[in-house]
Formats: sequence, C-alpha cells, structure tokens
Amino acid sequence: MHRVIVKPYSKDRFEVVEEFRYGLIEVPVGFKTNGADIPRVFWSLFPPNSPEYLSAVVLHDYMCANKRVFGYELADKLFYEVLIEIGVPKWKAKLFYFWVKWYHRLKMTGSKE
Repeated sequence: MHRVIVKPYSKDRFEVVEEFRYGLIEVPVGFKTNGADIPRVFWSLFPPNSPEYLSAVVLHDYMCANKRVFGYELADKLFYEVLIEIGVPKWKAKLFYFWVKWYHRLKMTGSKE
C-alpha cells in the first residue's frame, strides 16, 4: 500500500502533499490533519503522528471530516483494515479500533446528527 506523504504546516498539524488513495477513496492534496487524537498522557506510547500508523489515521480523519458521505462506521472499519494492511500489530490495531468506535458512539449519543 502506498503511504501518505504529509508536511507540517503549524504546530501539531500536517497537510497532505500528494494524492493518497485507498480503494476508491481519495484524500486530496491540501487535506489537513492533526494526526491521531490520542490523549497527551499516552503520547510516549502512541505518538499521534507516528509513521507506523499515520496513513490509516489520515484516511480515517478524511472520512470522518466527510462523515455525511462515508459515515463513522465505515471510517472506523476501514481504519482497522488499513492498520492491519500496513503492518500495525494486531493488538494495537484492535486497541485503536476500540478507541475510535467508543469515541464515535459517545459522540453520537450526545449529538443531534
């Protein structure tokens, strides 16, 4: 799988500099991300912009930013799929998947979307 290419554009923010595709999903040049939304207390274990999983994170962020097109359920499912495909250990992929599913369920409980 082709990995995402980003450049920093401000503190803790990155911009996609080459088109990034996964299947039919295209993350356009210029898409901005803060990386994984991992609480700071865990950054020493799971840095938010680690190249190990950044491609999956950018795809997930893009899909969530366009939730009306993709929906959180598909975004979360593909996040896990890409994590496995790019070689993230299964235990870590499952942990990240659990976190995003839990966050989206919590978010949807309190929203009017």
